[in-house]
Amino acid sequence: METMEPLHIVLAGGGTAGHVNPLLSIAQQIRQMEPDAQLSVIGTAQGLEARLVPDAGLELDTIEKVPFPRSLNARTFAFPGQFLRQLRSVSHIFEKRHADVVVGVGGYASAPAYVQAHRHHIPIIIHEQNARAGMANKLGARWASYVGLTYEDSGIHAGKTTRVERVGLPLRDAISQRAAALEVNRAEAKREAALELGLDPDIPIIAVTGGSLGALSLNRAVAQASRELLTMAQIVHVTGRGKIDEVRKTVSELAGEDILTDLGSFTKGDYHIAEYWEGMDAIMAAADVVICRSGAGTVAELTALGVPAIYVPLPIGNGEQIYNAQPVVDAGGGIIVHDEDLNTQWIRDHVVPLVEKKEELDSMSQAAWNYGKRDAAQKMAQTILDIARLARK
Repeated sequence: METMEPLHIVLAGGGTAGHVNPLLSIAQQIRQMEPDAQLSVIGTAQGLEARLVPDAGLELDTIEKVPFPRSLNARTFAFPGQFLRQLRSVSHIFEKRHADVVVGVGGYASAPAYVQAHRHHIPIIIHEQNARAGMANKLGARWASYVGLTYEDSGIHAGKTTRVERVGLPLRDAISQRAAALEVNRAEAKREAALELGLDPDIPIIAVTGGSLGALSLNRAVAQASRELLTMAQIVHVTGRGKIDEVRKTVSELAGEDILTDLGSFTKGDYHIAEYWEGMDAIMAAADVVICRSGAGTVAELTALGVPAIYVPLPIGNGEQIYNAQPVVDAGGGIIVHDEDLNTQWIRDHVVPLVEKKEELDSMSQAAWNYGKRDAAQKMAQTILDIARLARK
């Protein structure tokens, strides 16, 4: 009996964690469903993929980072030649890897991969993480067989035969496992997560995070309201690197030094603090409400876990963070407060009464859970495999 040649799947994209993490989640799911599939990644040497892809046991082919010109300058005239060189590099990679299908997640490496896949009649599959699609994915969607979205209405204008659907964000393993536990027994899973962190599961938990770099506006507003918050809740505060000392000083002055404790130290104190925490899945699962930015990954993970959140969109760029949070807020699973409006008084007026209303928090939690998607990696992987097998026929 003739043995079938393994499927050859080339994934493309990267640059930021928002691109790389979904790519790796999809790749991991493909491996589970089709262990013999040959997987490789096209990325750049500058993006996070340069470290994370090899760490995940995947082969990485690098091309140069060539940003699309957004204004008329010297780079505009250099762009055509630079992009053409990357197209040639991608063609060589496709030939070397015997690509049956190309899977893009956006980022600098995706655009030349889409162009060459189209030219070589290789099926294209795309996942878009953001509420406002990036330039590369907008380009590739015109030729794609399938586009999976994290958010509806992301500005993708697909081809006439392209199938487009909202699948959600392919989740990290740790989030998927927490979600599964919460689905079986929410109360018990929340309790276990709290105990894991050294928290009291019988006292409400407010989590605060601005990401790995932190957010000064969140840090200051919460720290300055710490005395009021601590009368009815525990606080888990991930301050971001280099920002912990200011928070410690403020909380010590307002609520007392003995109230502070290092997160995970299992010592007395209701204000649990850390600069950075690897296991954010436990913090999210334990929390009754989270105060955070509204990056696509953060919103997708919180809704996958059914956690109510107060979203404070990052006030830079083209404002895409507010678009990430808005559908969740519209569904009843969160609140948006603009960065310039977030202050100590706002925390006192809104967060304190919210945490005291368990029924309202429970309703928000259910709405967030209903909006969330927990099987995006599986759906993407199955679609990729189906299209790759069809391309072989």
